[in-house]
Amino acid sequence: MAHMQVDAPATSSIASTMPPPTQGTDGVEVAAMTSKDYYADSYAHFGIHEEMLKDTVRTLSYRNAILQNPHLFKDKVVLDVGCGTGILSMFCAKAGAKMVIGVDMSNILDQAQKIVEKNGFADKITLIKGKIEEIELPVKEVDIIVSEFMGYLLIFESMTNSVLYARDRYLKKDGLLFPDQCTMYLAAIEDADYKEEKIGFWNDVYGFDYSPMLPIVLKEPLVDCVELKSVVTKPCLIKDIDLKTVKIEDLDFTAPFELEATRQDYVHAFLGWFDTHFNACHKRISFSTGPHAKYTHWKQTVMYTQDTIAVNEGDKITGVFSCKANARNPRDLDLGIEYEVKGQHPSKDSLQYKM
Repeated sequence: MAHMQVDAPATSSIASTMPPPTQGTDGVEVAAMTSKDYYADSYAHFGIHEEMLKDTVRTLSYRNAILQNPHLFKDKVVLDVGCGTGILSMFCAKAGAKMVIGVDMSNILDQAQKIVEKNGFADKITLIKGKIEEIELPVKEVDIIVSEFMGYLLIFESMTNSVLYARDRYLKKDGLLFPDQCTMYLAAIEDADYKEEKIGFWNDVYGFDYSPMLPIVLKEPLVDCVELKSVVTKPCLIKDIDLKTVKIEDLDFTAPFELEATRQDYVHAFLGWFDTHFNACHKRISFSTGPHAKYTHWKQTVMYTQDTIAVNEGDKITGVFSCKANARNPRDLDLGIEYEVKGQHPSKDSLQYKM
């Protein structure tokens, strides 16, 4: 399998290449900074925004959803949650919105203000620094909420909670969400070579047995690009999220799954990804972050199994997938997979991951 490993979220991997500052961008002393501070601080670094803007699947999907539907945006008030450099806000203004309010907690907003002014939208776009949960908007309600809130495996380090807060607090009863639906999928993959490289490495480290590291290593999912040829089962829908109605507590969930093997092979890991849908458009627009689709910066999420699973064509791996916010840090995820394979090569296990 072709791998481009990302062992940590982009927020930390990019920030870690920079010299350690004595203060964060909000003036917080580094020694006193928590993960919350680092999350906001790291999003002020231009490299993260460069990666997102160059993700053409992501950015063009939003551009098409907005600019191809000017009848939905004309003379409307729009809220952009987590506006970053302001690209979505400018799409909305260009589509005819009479007022766009962009909100972001990162100091990238200072640059966004200059970008908005440079492109002639200062009279239509108002930018506010802070968390949507802690600020007051200059309007009581908005017609449309746009947001690029998705994280790895959709929910990891995402802004879903903030979008749902904004929806309940500010969106008109018949208001629109861009996007308004996300779907999560699970499959199984063959990955012998890379699993041996990443996991098997610990069995012999310069002649020493480092196997006590294995339980820790196996618990951490890998964010990576997976080739379609590595997928050995049909995908299974594990969660359908309607942004118009979903509640925050619904994001902690358990879901049954059934994966049907498409060939005789071995399974070394489960694979998760999500699709995003703009159903409010005149013509529905969607994009996928799966292994069958064009590259996105979200890649896919690989969860290695303890044991190798042998499957024949038509065999079914059944089980339950669980996902919930970590009790200590709600931006982290506790994932679980309980699976069973019946047939010629029976096996079962209960796996726990921390993302």
